[in-house]
Formats: sequence, structure tokens, C-alpha cells
Amino acid sequence: MKQFIQPIEKKKVDQLELQVFETRGDMGAQAAHDVAAYMKELDQKQERIRMIFASAPSQNEFLQALIAIPNLPWNKVEAFHMDEYIGLEEGAPQLFSNYIRTHLFDLVKPAKVYFINPQVTDPQEECQRYSQLLQEEKIDIVCLGIGENGHIAFNDPPVADFNDLEVVKVVELEQACRQQQVNDQCFPNIEAVPTHAITLTIPTIVGASRLFCIVPGPTKKIAVEQTLEGPIHTQCPASILRQHPNCILYVDKDARR
Repeated sequence: MKQFIQPIEKKKVDQLELQVFETRGDMGAQAAHDVAAYMKELDQKQERIRMIFASAPSQNEFLQALIAIPNLPWNKVEAFHMDEYIGLEEGAPQLFSNYIRTHLFDLVKPAKVYFINPQVTDPQEECQRYSQLLQEEKIDIVCLGIGENGHIAFNDPPVADFNDLEVVKVVELEQACRQQQVNDQCFPNIEAVPTHAITLTIPTIVGASRLFCIVPGPTKKIAVEQTLEGPIHTQCPASILRQHPNCILYVDKDARR
């Protein structure tokens, strides 16, 4: 496919394709262009397009660019999100469901949207409910990021499992992960960040047909380096992306150099 914006670096690391861009805006625009192109391709051969989205400030430029692309088949999209905090009040702005609703779903109106509900009495039952929805049919597209500690979704190093038998699970958040939420200005201090969350597991995420991973900013530099150059190990959960046959990692130069 014709390149929309020329990356300043492009290479393969194992099976992972790396694209580095001059700015966050260029990075987000190219990722959106590629996601849109694949959505249009699927529109020609499927009745449903099943997509999973990350909810984080790192996704802002990508989501803004995706929303601006006309004539996408949102009327076929069944949308999920990756993770959710346990313990926040309903309506809290930090809830990932609220982020992805206001930044994407309310604007493009997918055919169906499935939210994780952290307000339930039994989070394990909610995991089972969401697992069943995810397993109804294959996932076509995952749009994700990488955390400062290398996590994907809320699979921090202590709980990451490349062979996880669960589809969705409850996890305790690592200190570095909680601190990132403060660094991203989502919470005033680490004491305000929940200690537990519901997350899609790593096999659920990497089981999708195509992954588009958007990772900007200098705070992600170490995580990107470990993803690309370290061992494929749960010490850096994102390193598993190097084994996916259809994953593109988009970063800006601040996350790479």
C-alpha cells in the first residue's frame, strides 16, 4: 500500500514492522491511514468488523486522525476496549470506558460497543461475560499502546503470561504502571490510582488478525527499546509483538532516539 507519510526510519525486527515519525501528529496520521485502509478492505468481504481499542493519552493523535477519515464502515464495527479500573465511581473521567466513548465511539457511532463494567459486585463474573463476547468471533483489528513498564493493556510484567488460559482477568497493577497514570496527568497522585483492574490477556490481544501499536513520547523510550532489542520475555510484555505476523509499531522520534 502506498505510504501516506514518509517515516524517518522503517525496519523489521523479527516479524514486527517499526515505523518512526518526525512528530506525534505524523505518527497518528499514518497509523489512522493504515487502520482505515484495512477497515475498508474488510468492508468488502465481511459483514462485521471486530475491533479493540486502547484508552490512553498516547492514542490521542491517532484517534483524532481516524475520526477525520470519511466513509469508514463504522456501521459494521463491533468495538471493545482493552481494560478498565476497578474501584472508581461510575462516571469518573479516568475510567477508560469514558475516555474511549468521548474520544471515539460517541463521534463515529459503531454498530455495537461493548464496555467492561467495573461496577459489578463480582469482577470475575464480568470477566466471564466480556470473555464470551470476545470469543463469539475472531478479532480483526487491535489498536494498542505500550506502557512505560512495557505492558500491553494492563498486563504488567508481574502478571503477564504469553500462554494465559484466560481471555479476560483481574490483575493487581504494578507500582510503575500506577505511576504512569500520574505521569500522564490522569490522577493527581499515586494514592488516587486504583490498585486493581480488569484486562484482556496477552493471548487475546495477539490473537487478532492485525495489530496497530501507537507509542509516542520520551517516557516510552526505554519500553520501546526493550520491546525491539531485549529478549522476548514477560519482563517486557510488549516484546511478544515481535512474534506477531501482522503488527506495525508506530513511534515518534522522541520515543526512539
